[in-house]
Amino acid sequence: MSGHSKKEQIQTLREQGFVVVSGLVSPERCAQLKQVAQQQLQEAAMPAEFEADLRYPGAPESKHAPGGHTVRRLLDAYGRHASFREWSTAPEIRGWMALYFGEEPRLSRAHHNCMMTKHPTYGSLTGWHRDVRYWSFERDDLVSVWLALGPETVDNGGLWFVPGSHSRTFTSDRFDNAKFFRSDLPENQALIQTAFSPELKAGDVVFFHCNTLHSAGKNVSDDVKFSLVFTYHGASNVPLPGSRSASIPEVAF
Repeated sequence: MSGHSKKEQIQTLREQGFVVVSGLVSPERCAQLKQVAQQQLQEAAMPAEFEADLRYPGAPESKHAPGGHTVRRLLDAYGRHASFREWSTAPEIRGWMALYFGEEPRLSRAHHNCMMTKHPTYGSLTGWHRDVRYWSFERDDLVSVWLALGPETVDNGGLWFVPGSHSRTFTSDRFDNAKFFRSDLPENQALIQTAFSPELKAGDVVFFHCNTLHSAGKNVSDDVKFSLVFTYHGASNVPLPGSRSASIPEVAF
């Protein structure tokens, strides 16, 4: 949707829960961001989250098992490198978010704020879920920004979204104890069958609502997939005191 105006893009986000903006970031900038990520991954620069920490389907059983030190996320992207920080508060992001929220935006450092790395062989699949499941704000109205630093397809673990799911209400029994959307229920299966996986190129950005059901498969390609992800909300939508969402100071920009 690179040829559409911000207002049209935002309307699509409001209607279907996600929107792809093609070519928002130049190939040169993507290459530089990916180079930094590759170097930090090679150095195992902390903080990082490992596949073995989460034990999602396909992940190593422990850090002592084969692939046990496979990184899933390079955490605190905002704090770990200036190039990540500059993108997270870039004028084009600020303008987009201010228009969507109708007020000053805030960057959450407690959620996402990471370089996602999905590896071949040991990169696990992520079940259907809503990001807001562990987030605590006055209102469930946050938007995540997912920047692809290379091709993203079904074969290398690209994202899947259920259009319109952000505006639906579900009873708690539609989710399991870990708050994943249960794929064994016929009523859930019918919804999952409507899912869509956008093919992304380096520089494409997906804006998606915190209530949008999404998932990601395994990476069956030969290369690590890198995606830079940040989450935003309006200034008046504050994190609840004492929650994880309030554990790190937010960024006004």
